[in-house]
Amino acid sequence: MHVFAHRMLKVAKVLKSNGTEGEIIMSFQGILPEEIDIEEPVFIYFDGLPVPYYFDCFVKKGNNKAIARLTGIKTLADAEEITGADVFADEDNFDFEDDGEDFSFLTGWTLLDSDGRNLGTVSGFLDIPNNPCLEIRTAGNAEAIIPLHEDLIEEIDEEKMQIRMTVPGGLIG
Repeated sequence: MHVFAHRMLKVAKVLKSNGTEGEIIMSFQGILPEEIDIEEPVFIYFDGLPVPYYFDCFVKKGNNKAIARLTGIKTLADAEEITGADVFADEDNFDFEDDGEDFSFLTGWTLLDSDGRNLGTVSGFLDIPNNPCLEIRTAGNAEAIIPLHEDLIEEIDEEKMQIRMTVPGGLIG
């Protein structure tokens, strides 16, 4: 069983509207603006479902921002409605080397235990052969390494960017 059949990567956040014709300023996270394929859609979640938007206009601004206009966002009010929204892209639209075992997209996600308690934030992925692990930074700023095994994963919430796992005792202080 492969848990991650369709992976959406959080690539940007809508910072604010720009102008009166639906333009927005996006801040990119984890990728550079030039790495986005502007021929492919990006997605913004509404009511738990990813809604696709295509770029009508895209101008890089600085190192990690862009001014963009998305199809269907035509007015200042439309742009204000998506301000603050996370922007996702289908992982298949990127040229990542994918052997089926790269879970680095989980970086930045929140790790929850079986009871839903926040254990920390995923700070990295260790691709150890036959034993992939997540690096975790706890609320107390400690670091821990958790094996990323399918039997330990209880729930994946892509919209909330949370992974709930059974964490073996003693791994997180």
